[in-house]
Amino acid sequence: MTTTPTLREDLHAYLVGRGAVDQRLPECPDVEEKWNEICEAYLPDGVREWNAYPTVALGWPMFLGLALAQLWDTDWEHWNARPNLYAELRDVRGFDCMDEYILEDVLRLSPDEQARTSDLVGRMATRALSYLRRSSVEPGTPEAYRATVEAMHQLYLMGMAVRLKALGYHMEKMA
Repeated sequence: MTTTPTLREDLHAYLVGRGAVDQRLPECPDVEEKWNEICEAYLPDGVREWNAYPTVALGWPMFLGLALAQLWDTDWEHWNARPNLYAELRDVRGFDCMDEYILEDVLRLSPDEQARTSDLVGRMATRALSYLRRSSVEPGTPEAYRATVEAMHQLYLMGMAVRLKALGYHMEKMA
């Protein structure tokens, strides 16, 4: 009997296959614990975009995970104290251009790295959307809402993991 992998397992396996994360996902409780605050602030924007742009609604949390991992690495004490970090990231260029702001000004990636990262986020959001559509959850129900928020959460965590690896953090078994 074959079991269907969870969304987390599917996204993780895809990233491992692309060399974007290690086999063991990193643990960064500071960034992980920031999810509830980020989610609460993000959901009104994400829900508004869902019908026309579901991959954007799913992908932006991954960009946020990338950004928060970067901020954690640079000066978490400062950034963690900010009252609405999501709004700060969004409002510099607006919701539609938040991805570009994160890639260019927060992560400071080269144009080639920006393109590769955008492509990766797009592929991950598409995988998550496909997973949600294949699930047995009926659209428009509270269960569908919860599944969508959980998909956003997993993408946020994968964004964090991708950036931590890029910054040189590796989760390897110590001898």
